Amino acid sequence: MYNPRKIPDEHLNLFFPRTLTSWDEAIPLGNGLCGALIWGTSKGLRFSLDRGDLWDTTPYDGIFDEEFSYPAMVKLAREKNADEIRRVFDAPYNQPLPSKLPAGKLIFDFRCNANVCSELNLRNAEAVVTVGGTIRLRSFLHAGQKVGMIRLNRPLSAFSFRVERPPYGTGEKAEGDRKNAEGPVRLSLDRLSYPVPEIVSEKNLCYFTQDIDAAFSYGVFAMLREHKYSVDIAYMIASSRDGENWKRQALDALADALGQGYDVMLQSHAAWWEAYWGKSSVTLPDELFEKNWYLAQYYLASCSRKGAYPMPLQGVWTADDGSLPPWKGDYHFDLNVQLTYASYLKANHFEEGEALTDYLWAMADCGRKFAKSFYHAKGLCLPSTMTIDGTPLGGWGMYSLSPTNQLWICQLMERHYRYTGDRKFLEERAYPYLAETAEFILDILEKRDGQYYLPVSTSPEIHDDRIEAFLTPNSNYDLALMRYLFQALEKLSTELQNGETARWNQALSGLPELSVKENGVFMLSPDEELRESHRHFSHAMAIHPLRLIPYEGEENRRIIDATILDLERLGTGFWVGFSFAWMAELYAVQQNGNGAAQQLELFWRNYCLPNGFHVNGDYRGRGTSTFHYRAFTLEGNFCAADALQEMLLQSENHTLSLFPAVPDEWEEETVAFDQFAAENGLLVSAAMQKGSVTSLSLQPKYSGTVYLKKSEKTASLIRTIQERLPEKVTAGSDRIGITLSAKTVYRFETETC
Repeated sequence: MYNPRKIPDEHLNLFFPRTLTSWDEAIPLGNGLCGALIWGTSKGLRFSLDRGDLWDTTPYDGIFDEEFSYPAMVKLAREKNADEIRRVFDAPYNQPLPSKLPAGKLIFDFRCNANVCSELNLRNAEAVVTVGGTIRLRSFLHAGQKVGMIRLNRPLSAFSFRVERPPYGTGEKAEGDRKNAEGPVRLSLDRLSYPVPEIVSEKNLCYFTQDIDAAFSYGVFAMLREHKYSVDIAYMIASSRDGENWKRQALDALADALGQGYDVMLQSHAAWWEAYWGKSSVTLPDELFEKNWYLAQYYLASCSRKGAYPMPLQGVWTADDGSLPPWKGDYHFDLNVQLTYASYLKANHFEEGEALTDYLWAMADCGRKFAKSFYHAKGLCLPSTMTIDGTPLGGWGMYSLSPTNQLWICQLMERHYRYTGDRKFLEERAYPYLAETAEFILDILEKRDGQYYLPVSTSPEIHDDRIEAFLTPNSNYDLALMRYLFQALEKLSTELQNGETARWNQALSGLPELSVKENGVFMLSPDEELRESHRHFSHAMAIHPLRLIPYEGEENRRIIDATILDLERLGTGFWVGFSFAWMAELYAVQQNGNGAAQQLELFWRNYCLPNGFHVNGDYRGRGTSTFHYRAFTLEGNFCAADALQEMLLQSENHTLSLFPAVPDEWEEETVAFDQFAAENGLLVSAAMQKGSVTSLSLQPKYSGTVYLKKSEKTASLIRTIQERLPEKVTAGSDRIGITLSAKTVYRFETETC
């Protein structure tokens, strides 16, 4: 009998025997609100600190001009005036503000030249740093509080310690700006000018506070307490968002943490992580796959927590290299946010995902205002690149201000309902959100020959910022998202029985069909095909993630197979990291386990740093892409985790596919997952040994029927289920239906072949 792992084993820990000399290779700690990166030498070991809601949201004046509008962009696109489009819509993004900001750092000097060995214990999210073999530092960011804890096995006299603010400057153009041939432009922190900070540096208390503007201030506080042979340090990143007396509250919290002591604080912190790891697990025969799945779950809990803001591009780990974070650390809705929150549902981490769904609902008023002010439309639509408060950032206007990216956001809300089965969420949030977005998109559509078309159409990020980026409407990207939205609303309104089903069906019938070449390949638009390697598979959205065409039926299979084959033909020369993870998703849909596994291996070995961080480019220069830059973002990690989960379990239309895309080399091994979530709150656990599914557990939250696909792997299991529950099983040609009762655990075991 298979016994699932409940916590990550020690062999999955991050371990670095040599000094870490770069911030993006650091040991990462996080608690959903705050983060720390531990790296540096024995004379400058630093904790690079971040807080998820630390932003300077000073808007660029140009976004309030009348020319900054959708009608103006449509006019310029039709005039083919690329220069003016760049001036109006791209220029704001090239300004230093608004931007995510780093918080500051803690710096230790151990007064020696020694190697620094670092380890991250995934089980309890604790870092252990050893300097020269004798100096030992332990640290964690408390999972349930805003406090970080450090314990050093040395007295205060053995080291120096300081708290340091980021190197803000005069506000003038700086030599530190980084303009590379590829990757994002990185502007220096010297470009930002703020008032002189308040600085306190005493034996047992160090902090600074920094005013950002009239309404927002923050500070980094550290309090030390010496014991006979050691020192405990409590630290916190606090801000005026914490309340009127935020400074006093921060100092009181640090004093309380030190009063409890490191060990007591660690106990409650570790208990939170033990419960978190108990939500789901995997057992895989390949350590690379297993380790990176657990790392992705660690990143999720570290960067996304209910009650906090959702994670932007770098989560809670903003760059510590004297520059603003890559792409300003913003919210990117043309792929990045969507892929970042791709894996939490199946991993059964609903609460962590609710950081995003709660935020999207809270930002609905912002979306209404932006729909009205920018698009001159009713309904709601968020900017596709935006700050934490919803201020549009601009950028390549054809994508950063694309109206259909809002529809991809809608899928996040709809899928959350599908997997949780939360009827209240459907009634009060998911359906209203999708319906109001539909009001928006219908308001900007034009009708010609009885069908709906957008005024201009694009496909991220085809043709970059050239005028050719405006494709003949409708691009498959735009069209797939519109078809998805109206199909989803049609299904949801039927479930709610609210009388609006016919309305959404009528809207859907007004859309053209997706453009497909004679050989079955999805096109970019009605008159253009993908002719070169490209990082964004926007033309294939209907396959994944929108899942408009399942891998069933002759025609669907023909289209999916042909589109994937065409991507193979074009090659990986202009892919970035997330492209490989997305390709693994496509192979999983195709039930090609060998292809999916190969793409994930390429991703983890070539596009992730030793600490697991996804850095976009083939930074090792191994020839898998012509992009070699290393700009850290997180979406690739989570997309890869989701692809792996899709290899193990697929759940669509209440039908389960067990181990549908497992590579050949795993067939003779034990492969298992525990408590993966499927639709309607169903928890599924299964094990496959020697190519046959030998164990299945179903834990339904609600009563209903779930279907299990037949395959060679499940033949013996299905016979067992039919023998055990003959009155609850209905047989079909390619699947069986199992009637389940709410809150009843169903377990099935077969003999190992």
